[in-house]
Amino acid sequence: MQFKFIKATAQDWDYLFDLRKMTMVEHLEKSGQFLSEEEHQFRLKNAYEYSHLIIYDKSVVGTLQFREFEDKVEIMQLQIHPNNQGKGLGSLVLKQVLETSKPKYLELTVLKENRALNLYKRLDFKIFDEDQFEYFMCTEH
Repeated sequence: MQFKFIKATAQDWDYLFDLRKMTMVEHLEKSGQFLSEEEHQFRLKNAYEYSHLIIYDKSVVGTLQFREFEDKVEIMQLQIHPNNQGKGLGSLVLKQVLETSKPKYLELTVLKENRALNLYKRLDFKIFDEDQFEYFMCTEH
């Protein structure tokens, strides 16, 4: 099973904005962060040039926002559309990124209240730091 990551364009904004709200609001609010529409737009716009649509079986199933450095790949967002959640796609996307990014390590942040934390732990991401809202995690390097 291979995923394609297609760079997002301006035409993808509405889809990515809706996806962000569908997948993030619950976790943000559990952590005490109640964002306005403008704040969601600001967060989506921030580093938009690193946003990619995740294509599986010729359909868009979510988004992966990442950037590559000399020694690591920083995953900034991974969001699977609710219609595609619970099928193991998030795990498979991360496994593909892990495999194709070697020998680089992966780094990401996750809200403390997000159930994706369990996924990252299962894939051997380790917490190396934290702030009020998030854990900072990485693979071995």
